[in-house]
Amino acid sequence: MSESSSLQDALERVGAKFPVLAQRIHDAPLAYLDNAATTQMPQSVLAAMNGFEQHDRANIHRGVHTLSQRATDAFERARADVKRFVGADASHELIFTSGTTEALNMVAQGLSVPGDVAAVIRPGDELIVSGLEHHANLIPWQQAARRSGASLRILMPDTAGQVHARDLKKLLSPRTRVFALTACSNATGYRPPYEDLLALAAEAGALTVLDAAQAVGHSPLQLGTLACDFMAFSAHKMYGPMGMGALVGRRAALERLVPLRFGGDMVDWVSLDGAGFAGLPARLEGGTPHVAGTIGMAAAAAFIAAIGHERIEEHLGALRKHAAQGLQQIEGIRVLAPDARLSTIVSFVADDVHPHDIGTLLDEAGIAVRTGHHCAQPLLDHLGVGPTTRASFAVYNSHDEVERLLAAVSRALKVFR
Repeated sequence: MSESSSLQDALERVGAKFPVLAQRIHDAPLAYLDNAATTQMPQSVLAAMNGFEQHDRANIHRGVHTLSQRATDAFERARADVKRFVGADASHELIFTSGTTEALNMVAQGLSVPGDVAAVIRPGDELIVSGLEHHANLIPWQQAARRSGASLRILMPDTAGQVHARDLKKLLSPRTRVFALTACSNATGYRPPYEDLLALAAEAGALTVLDAAQAVGHSPLQLGTLACDFMAFSAHKMYGPMGMGALVGRRAALERLVPLRFGGDMVDWVSLDGAGFAGLPARLEGGTPHVAGTIGMAAAAAFIAAIGHERIEEHLGALRKHAAQGLQQIEGIRVLAPDARLSTIVSFVADDVHPHDIGTLLDEAGIAVRTGHHCAQPLLDHLGVGPTTRASFAVYNSHDEVERLLAAVSRALKVFR
């Protein structure tokens, strides 16, 4: 057996660690290929969260009793573990959030509060966002521009859906305050050269924001080596719980944010007519946090680390290549970003057949995929394709499931044609 085959066999057996995958859908084994939306959770993550809820459940930072002390220790240990997982160094801090969307809104709103003397974004400034973005990394910047009187500029992709450094150079100016970019398009699977693009923007004096939601589950994100001021990601795309995420950034950049939430645990002192805010990270974590979620997120990071990023990327890359090549051989199918590397996503359109119809028939065959605009409508409109069918892979997926996908797509097209 080749080393590659041995790796694939080992990773395909990982599925036994995910209880949800054992079920049948419409009397067919479940092939869960909607991982770009949400990955499933392994037993180790479920056990870590259940252990907290069963033995240590209490509010953090506020109690002197034993349960509160244990909960606080577990919460802060999870913070340290997730920081280490994404390669943060001593100059960084991690803020726990409800997910990527809250993290990106925290940055966009925190930099653009109207009338605040500390506001970073002011009238006449410029914000640059790529045309690849999920709505969660576009709409907050649209709103920030409107609130502040800044201009929003778009780094447009070419007809193949790729962005280029030469085009970013033309957009950058002394008035550029923010550059926001995805680490991987959730609609096409294309991975932009974000390392180089972030460095260009940083050299121009802009604050840089990376949406790493579609990379965190399989790519080694070494934040300490990136010209990145803020990075956002979600636990539910890295085998962790829903409603959990993080904003990791340079402490100096995070300190420039006006808090998004005001209330308990983010204050140093309070009087009836004023308040002083605590230091980082508490200043940006107002309210009772999802403590079990932070523990689950750290357990998910440990699950990924135990397998190894290199092994995961090799396996997922092989699945993506298998699916893209197979789909391209089906008459009337167009695969977006067919040659994308380091991606888990394969998105496609079929002549004269709507994605929702394809997705419905795939579900009847026990295959879960995503259909629609994938919260990236401007990109798909730019590419002239409209809604797509998207399959996306995780460590528990197999080449047999790719073959099932290809066969089911072929059958669906025959039915509707």
